[in-house]
Amino acid sequence: MAEGIELRTFSYIDILQPQLASFIATVSQGFHPLEQEAALFVEIAPGLQINVITDVVLKKTLVIPGMQIVERAYGMLEIHHRDQGQVKAAGRAILDFLGLEESDRLKPRIASSQIITGIHNYQTHLINRMRHGQFLLENETLYILEVHPAAYAAIAANEAEKASPIHLLEVLTFGAFGRLYLGGPEDNIREAAAAIEKTLVATTGRPNEGQSLIY
Repeated sequence: MAEGIELRTFSYIDILQPQLASFIATVSQGFHPLEQEAALFVEIAPGLQINVITDVVLKKTLVIPGMQIVERAYGMLEIHHRDQGQVKAAGRAILDFLGLEESDRLKPRIASSQIITGIHNYQTHLINRMRHGQFLLENETLYILEVHPAAYAAIAANEAEKASPIHLLEVLTFGAFGRLYLGGPEDNIREAAAAIEKTLVATTGRPNEGQSLIY
């Protein structure tokens, strides 16, 4: 059992959707996942201990590391494999090492959520300069999610893509808060937003108190 490690995010994704898998490949410095693979996002504190978590899962399973982010406060690891059983076994190995259960993770909290309709062309330029995914076009609708802890932004993106034909613009899965930017027709964005909220609200874990702002 590892002492002094806080489990912040433990988020299993059964089937990586095409845009999210491609987005991870765009920003990842690890071994890129393929669409339809299973994935697991784990976030802990303090950050340096994520190196030990990576060591544990690579020695015990066949999972492939896609992203490892090591910050002073938080560390995040994304692992994936075409066999869901391998990913679930890796998750179990992590929990056993920590001496914790999945329910010991922090429950995700939507810190803020915004939907901006009929977006101006100048604002699309601002968004497109910082995104690593699809483009946002004039008069489309922009959705922005801020979630705590950060790594829950990944499953939010995946569930949005499952629910509706949106454009995945940007996903930030590490740091103090996670962020997700989506674009597309208003009806599609609202459908995706509803799927995101349903998924995050249904995710169990330790209480995560704080203010939420939804526009």
